[in-house]
Amino acid sequence: MTNAPLNAPRRGQWTFTESICMFIPGTSFYKTMRARNARRGVLFILPFITGFLVFMLRPLLQSLVMSMSSINISQTDWPFVGLENYKYALSVDPYFNQYLVEEIPRMAINAVATLVISFVIAVILNQEFKGRTLARAIFFLPVILASGVLPGIESQNEFYNMMQGLAQEVANASGVDLSAALEDLLTVSGIGGGLFDILFTMIDSVYDIVMASGIQIIVFLSGLQAISPSLYEAADVEGCTAWESFWKITFPMVSPLLLVNCIYTIIDFFMKNDNRVMERINEVMYSQFRFGESSAMSWIYFGIALLFIAVSAFIISKGVHYYED
Repeated sequence: MTNAPLNAPRRGQWTFTESICMFIPGTSFYKTMRARNARRGVLFILPFITGFLVFMLRPLLQSLVMSMSSINISQTDWPFVGLENYKYALSVDPYFNQYLVEEIPRMAINAVATLVISFVIAVILNQEFKGRTLARAIFFLPVILASGVLPGIESQNEFYNMMQGLAQEVANASGVDLSAALEDLLTVSGIGGGLFDILFTMIDSVYDIVMASGIQIIVFLSGLQAISPSLYEAADVEGCTAWESFWKITFPMVSPLLLVNCIYTIIDFFMKNDNRVMERINEVMYSQFRFGESSAMSWIYFGIALLFIAVSAFIISKGVHYYED
């Protein structure tokens, strides 16, 4: 048995030479299945790359320039001020830092809960039972509602706002807020702690979590359906239990999709309309007309989102298994 060199790429990783050779006809790597699948993937995302370069790259660079300029709607030039707008966002603005500290942990908890819940639901929906198609449609319905219809109803429907306020007043007057009551009981008894705080945050955000789980359920479900039944048959012959088959077959085979869903979920929660950081950025831009400061806030928020994605991807990638080679 030979040992692989220390600098050999891990299974599923690409070397620079392979990344170049997969586009060069005549090379030995060009005709491999791995290269063909990679080229199909590039063609699949090519419309997005083209759209980004044509429609989004210039505004992105202009936003970066604005974040380091002093902009007044009565002036045509943009005087360069360096990092002054970033200093304003981080040390002068009374709400931006506060909202970052409050919102980012909440979004992190909701992202983890969304991944767990969507994976569990996908496993359930992958089983054989009557009404499975209807159940899948019901779980995907929040994606359609959250695409713009339901948020518009929530923000503009006066009856909905009135009923929501009335329900909150009734809960405050009658003291039937079960989540808060149970949390207070556990805290007084000495049982409650940081873990329970996270748990109750998830419970209070169950509406947002369910509304954000539709796409992840579909992605996980597609991965589960791609697993060959022969793997489970072989596991049954070997005497594996359902629990062992889940951890030895199901979870490893779906693990690459966990990374995809993690990135999607983080971006989705960072861009939600009810995010107070986004609301603050829009308020500074459209109400106070401080375009330079709002651009700096946007880039700070964008950098935090990228850092959050990078850390999450690094952690999850350690447990990802690839079987296509």
